[in-house]
Amino acid sequence: MKLNLESTVQLNNGVDMPRLGLGVWRSDNATASQSVRWALKHGYKAIDTAKQYGNEAGVGDGLTKGLAENGLKRDDVFLTTKIFNGDQGYDSTIAAFEGQLKRLQTTYVDLVLIHWPVTDKYNETWRALEDLYRAGKIRAIGVSNFDIQRLRDLMKHASIKPVINQMEFNPLEQETDIKDYCNRHNIQLEAWSPLGHGDALKNPQIKKIADKYGKTTAQVIIRWELQRGINTIPKSTHEEFIKENANVYDFSLTDDDMNLMNSLNLDKRSIWYGDFQWSGNPDGGVDTVDQWEK
Repeated sequence: MKLNLESTVQLNNGVDMPRLGLGVWRSDNATASQSVRWALKHGYKAIDTAKQYGNEAGVGDGLTKGLAENGLKRDDVFLTTKIFNGDQGYDSTIAAFEGQLKRLQTTYVDLVLIHWPVTDKYNETWRALEDLYRAGKIRAIGVSNFDIQRLRDLMKHASIKPVINQMEFNPLEQETDIKDYCNRHNIQLEAWSPLGHGDALKNPQIKKIADKYGKTTAQVIIRWELQRGINTIPKSTHEEFIKENANVYDFSLTDDDMNLMNSLNLDKRSIWYGDFQWSGNPDGGVDTVDQWEK
């Protein structure tokens, strides 16, 4: 089937999720609101945020305004957020989620992820998400930044399988082992940092492929991820780039070009568990929550 901006993947609980969406990491609330409105204007059907980003209120504002501006309904847009590291645990997750709903100006969220596997807390956090899912406040539940060891442990304790594992994924970091594991267990892989922190955008081999198709390196990378079966959420705060990032459906990469892109994998994760203060202090090293830029 030919891909387009309306293309979805069916998650393992039967919910359909758009393949391409907008990410808003490192956007303040005002910028996130405007970016969401531009994304909806240009046909995006998925938005990804997190409490840790400090911009859920901005996303909620942009979603409410963008729906009205484009004649859309809430169920036309697939909204993802994540459980903040400092909120992890059963009771604290349940309590914090009500605040997330208010900031997002919605009565439900399509997908909620455990943002990071906080040691000794993520299984209780998952139990809370299962109950919120059963209560109809969440349409699908998943994880982010879980390696194979932690995925195995979660599924050993879970009664509901994760639908998503959102990982760093781009041509230079392809998470081959985790992708294979997720494929075997029918867990959809989704890419954060899909453009490789900008490093992949400057890669001369990708630039050569982009020139061949008359596309930007960002468009080639996004197309490669879609053809790999990866969901992707590129971030931009500029309307022209938000529009450009979705203009990836009028070409297909050849097998040779796909293989070349696959060969660029360095298998070197730029961020991992030992780097984070939350390994011992879940509140350490996180962004300020809910601050509109003055």
